[in-house]
Amino acid sequence: MAGNSRRKGAVRKQGTKKGQTVGSGGQRRKGLEGKGPTPPAEMRYGHPAQRKANARAAQRKDGGKGGAKSGSKPEGPEIIAGRNPVVEAVRADVPATALYVAVNIDNDDRVTEAVQRCADKGISILEIPRNELDQKTGGAVHQGVGLLVPPYSYSEPDALLTAARDEGEPPLLVALDGVTDPRNLGAVIRSAAAFGAHGVLLPQRRSAGMTAVAWRSSVGTAAHLPVAVASNLTRQLRAYAEEGLMIVGLDADAETALDDLNMATEPLVIVVGSEGRGLSRLVRETCDTRTSIPMAAGVESLNASVASSVLLAEVARRRRLAGRT
Repeated sequence: MAGNSRRKGAVRKQGTKKGQTVGSGGQRRKGLEGKGPTPPAEMRYGHPAQRKANARAAQRKDGGKGGAKSGSKPEGPEIIAGRNPVVEAVRADVPATALYVAVNIDNDDRVTEAVQRCADKGISILEIPRNELDQKTGGAVHQGVGLLVPPYSYSEPDALLTAARDEGEPPLLVALDGVTDPRNLGAVIRSAAAFGAHGVLLPQRRSAGMTAVAWRSSVGTAAHLPVAVASNLTRQLRAYAEEGLMIVGLDADAETALDDLNMATEPLVIVVGSEGRGLSRLVRETCDTRTSIPMAAGVESLNASVASSVLLAEVARRRRLAGRT
């Protein structure tokens, strides 16, 4: 009879039937579970749009034809890598579009929290092979997770001053001159937010931008403190001076010590140079005054983030005292 043949190969072996079987764990129920919103095409593993986006990012990174100009700020999305940085970024409401989780990751409380918070915020959660995450993070230590943040939206230099005046406080801005380490940039942003600054100003060239490393160092404060880019830092500082702001340069060779900074309660722009070169000549000449941080003998200088923290803390202290009188 048709279908009853016992010949070898004519009968399906036990346990090879397709679909649900006893003890399968409920495949149908598992298949119906939601997986979050569908991510954009450029974030889907293996999608042609993603390959094109990766090619464009690699071209920008290599300085190839059609990429970003030398010294310009990054324009593509960035990935914050590592379990602690990702959790801190999600807690701080850093704008994100996707959470990448490596396949067969060793789960812990940080991964669980990151996934839960992203799900609550409607952020896409994508499980991808570990080698793919290695490529996306540029070989960084990601511990199996990465948070994709969109290109940073820089403010206009004039907007920093407007926002400060809208708060009814003497403006306090921080300008960086030649700081190329994104970790220093992130740390400066964190200090600026902690001590009441209203924004950070960067030059278009020879400066770090808001990369994933800067996001990580800022511990999410970059989502709340505006950062602007000036096509010409010297020209913008002069424009601030015309608006009534005093330009104070932090310079190790300055004769005026931090203890004698009597203009802390006035509208200020604090200018911080790089650790190696300090302030550039034109920026130094633009400053109304320059101040130095007293240090013990044998210590030549502090890095930009530490130096700016010391100066900002002193300005904040003097403003608090003035507010009490």
